[in-house]
Amino acid sequence: MAEAAVTFLLEQLKEVVVAYADLIGEAESEFEQLNHDLDLLKAFLKQMAKNKKKDEMLKLLKRRIRVVVYEVEDTIDTCLTKAIQLKARNHPILGCLTDTNNSAGLALAKEVRALIEQKLAPLYKDAEKFAIMRIIADGARIADEPSTDMSTRDTLISQNRVIGFDAEEAEIIDHLTQSRDKLDVMSIVGIPGQGKTTLAWKIYQNKSICTHFHIRIWVSISQVFNSKDVFLQILKKFSSTHDTSSLNDDELAQTVHSCLKNEKFLLVLDDVWSVDAWKKIQAVLPSDNVEGKVLITTREKAVGEESKVFTTPHYLNLLALDKSWELLQHEVFGDLNKCPENLKAIGEQIANKCDGVPLMIVLIGGILKTKLLNYRFTVEQEWTTIAQSVSEALQHRAKHITQVVELSYHILPDDLRECFVFLGVFPEDYEIPAKMLCGLWISEGFVLPRRGRSIEESAEENMNDLISRNLLKVEKTNHMGKVKTCRVHDMIRAFCISIIKDENLCDEVIPSSDIGELEPSGSQLQKSRRLCFRSDLSTFLSKNPSGPHVRSFLCFYERSVKLESKYLAVIPDGFRKLRILEFKCIELEQFPGNVVKLVHLRYLTLYIETLKAIPGSITQLWNLQSLVVETKSPSITMKADLWRMVRLRYLKTSAAIFLDSTKSDGEAGQNLHTLKRLAPGSCTDVVSKKAVNLKSLGISGKLASIFENNFLQKLHHLQNLKLYEQPSEDMLCGRPLRSRFPPNLKRLTLMNTSLEWKHISTLAMIKTLEALKLKDNAFVGVTWNLGSDTFLNLQLLLIVQADLFRWKAMPGACPNLRFLVVKKCENLQAIPECLGTNLETLEIENVRSDLVQSAVKIEEQQKQPRPSKNEVPLKLIVGPVAAALMRHEAA
Repeated sequence: MAEAAVTFLLEQLKEVVVAYADLIGEAESEFEQLNHDLDLLKAFLKQMAKNKKKDEMLKLLKRRIRVVVYEVEDTIDTCLTKAIQLKARNHPILGCLTDTNNSAGLALAKEVRALIEQKLAPLYKDAEKFAIMRIIADGARIADEPSTDMSTRDTLISQNRVIGFDAEEAEIIDHLTQSRDKLDVMSIVGIPGQGKTTLAWKIYQNKSICTHFHIRIWVSISQVFNSKDVFLQILKKFSSTHDTSSLNDDELAQTVHSCLKNEKFLLVLDDVWSVDAWKKIQAVLPSDNVEGKVLITTREKAVGEESKVFTTPHYLNLLALDKSWELLQHEVFGDLNKCPENLKAIGEQIANKCDGVPLMIVLIGGILKTKLLNYRFTVEQEWTTIAQSVSEALQHRAKHITQVVELSYHILPDDLRECFVFLGVFPEDYEIPAKMLCGLWISEGFVLPRRGRSIEESAEENMNDLISRNLLKVEKTNHMGKVKTCRVHDMIRAFCISIIKDENLCDEVIPSSDIGELEPSGSQLQKSRRLCFRSDLSTFLSKNPSGPHVRSFLCFYERSVKLESKYLAVIPDGFRKLRILEFKCIELEQFPGNVVKLVHLRYLTLYIETLKAIPGSITQLWNLQSLVVETKSPSITMKADLWRMVRLRYLKTSAAIFLDSTKSDGEAGQNLHTLKRLAPGSCTDVVSKKAVNLKSLGISGKLASIFENNFLQKLHHLQNLKLYEQPSEDMLCGRPLRSRFPPNLKRLTLMNTSLEWKHISTLAMIKTLEALKLKDNAFVGVTWNLGSDTFLNLQLLLIVQADLFRWKAMPGACPNLRFLVVKKCENLQAIPECLGTNLETLEIENVRSDLVQSAVKIEEQQKQPRPSKNEVPLKLIVGPVAAALMRHEAA
């Protein structure tokens, strides 16, 4: 991790020179020398990172370098804080802020230089010594490895493939769909990484299961069992009819029993760790429900035996050699029979050494694919080396998966290694939002922008890279396949945690064995760089803790918890160097005014239920890059001056934002790329002139006004636009929709706009449009006739909740449509057949039986051989209500 720390410090120094030019005066030359020293150190670390052998001396040296880099970082932050405070008070020591003889800035640079010379000089000598010893030991200098260019790296998300489970899947589905005289329970038992969850998920998503069970519920069980969390996960399926916020544990249990008692349901309990956990869940299940089924996955044989009702547990078999080789080919080449002849023998050898464990195979597959892409001329030699490493890793079964994860870890690029290890801060089974993950990586300094890409695009590439290496699992995607959420396999997470502990990268705040005490202790807290909370936040803050070096405050609670204002006040005073405050799961009484003391803050997320305004003092957070504020208020006033927040890139609230129109003289705004949601009254020339690089915009309120001017047309870089209409007499209903959209718009969402279908022709004029989402009566009327309208580049069309009855279209109306989603259109008769020509996914839910039949007809037509037929087979996704109609029709 020392390499990334040095890289981040180098980037920070560049930022200091640019952003604080008025504070550092003539100190630029001092900072240039700092850059030179650190560049040398980075080059050494990069060279030594190629040493594949575990070397305690190198490990110790890296730790020492990281500690020194952290000290330099602290010194810079401390000096800047003082200088900024003096500047804010117009202290006479600064004199004129443009004075080139700025004593404060020069003092800062000299202090940092002195620290570098004092601390790093001995490290340089040790580094030289180590390099000489390494060269002698290896016989030659290590040759430079080819660079890994992200533009050529395959960053496509690998699909979850299940090889060798077909017979087992069919057997379990057959058992689950049989009639019984009481509640039935079946279990899948296997070792970690054997594919229990993958098989259960495939069964859960199987079309016959979706058709058979009206209610399907998936619950992930944590190793630290919490019955309340389990019950709440079950009740999410029924949340629209049950308020669970005020229920105690007994009432929750009774509510679960009541909800499941008369339903035809399938409940999947993934990863049940103990018999006690199973018994607590079993106690609330309706044993007399003859239509109910429960499917358990577990690594414990005792859980399987205890839970059986009509059949013995299903013990997973390890993959046979042919299936192992088949899976490995899919992971490396994307298909069978594409492996070059010179690699087949060594490939089969590697597959055989994976002992038939699917997780082992996909992890090794990620490594082999990387070698295939980056070492085209020596790939056979590279694969042979991997085969030898696998042999060593598999000598002890108890450690083999961790050791294979380690193999994957050591071939990661430096910046990707930091991103990967950071995954260990999230709780077990935590569903990680992709935007949150990328935002945290950026604010931590793990992501550096690549040429031709924004830093957000670079972070997303890192995420997709970890997915392609099978180190991160896709949980949810949007309708076009873009990752929305992801998870970390518990074995991979355990490896990340081991690195975090070894490198002292993060401390989880947990109760210790002593009553009333928390870990880390006060002395350890003085050294901590990150703190992670899953409970006990109030208890922790009640002790008035202080962490002078803490940069990140991460809270990941299962449910939001309230925090009194008196506790919140402790954070800015005790943790002055915070860069990250992830507080979205903490319910605050009011906006924390003293957060402005955290002048180094880059990332801030808050939840304030009754928020009225974001105070003007937030303008002082000049380092802030991401601000997310969740609230139940319909609108809020932004009193802070966005046009003075130079680094702000991402601003998102769940309420309509009214900007303070009196503040517009600042020079910032060029970095702002996401702004959600803006009130129509704030869609002014000031915004279009300042936020010239805006890519994503949400507007919420009375929308008529935004089509009466050219505001949207001025946003030349806008690609994603969401329009939310608030019900009023001044709605768009009945009005023509004017063609005043951004010139390069790709994704458009309309909600509650109540436009007439005839006006949709205006949207067809947006030739760059790729995705169109129409929600909650975006258009009203019984007939939509596409006529001569052509959505030339449209790939996704989503219609949710419309009173549409008749839908007509001519061939060629949507020639590139690949994804079609129709939900809650209970009057719609049919989907035009001509729209199914190139469809890859057709999803229907809450529709009438006629429409279900038309969807099935489109699926059948897709199966017919045609010269122009799309190579990707159509996937028909049928929701439980539509599935029930299919069952009824079949009967």
